[in-house]
Amino acid sequence: MYWYQRTVTESIAKEILRNAVSAGEEDPRFPPVRVEELPHIVYSVDVLSESEPITSMEELDVKRFGVIVTSGRKRGLLLPNLEGIDTVQQQVDIAKKKAGIYDNEKISLERFEVVRHY
Repeated sequence: MYWYQRTVTESIAKEILRNAVSAGEEDPRFPPVRVEELPHIVYSVDVLSESEPITSMEELDVKRFGVIVTSGRKRGLLLPNLEGIDTVQQQVDIAKKKAGIYDNEKISLERFEVVRHY
């Protein structure tokens, strides 16, 4: 699940359940998950640390840090250590694209770490 959203329920367990159902039924990129698909799905939960502002891309490491790119009200997030993303520039460009941020727009950057649970 790759949404960027702060916890809105009273516990992380309820937040995981709420997001799992949402990801399975409401992700606009995919059709809803069918019951017969459930045994074949690999489940994982990514817990993101609090983000911290950074002043340059030199403070990023694509294997260790995820990135949040912001321009005005537009905001894009990309997790760390994703297959096929080998450079910080790729990571930032993809996060910008997700947010609809153009190359000529001024951006601010934040980074965060992830603990993945299977």
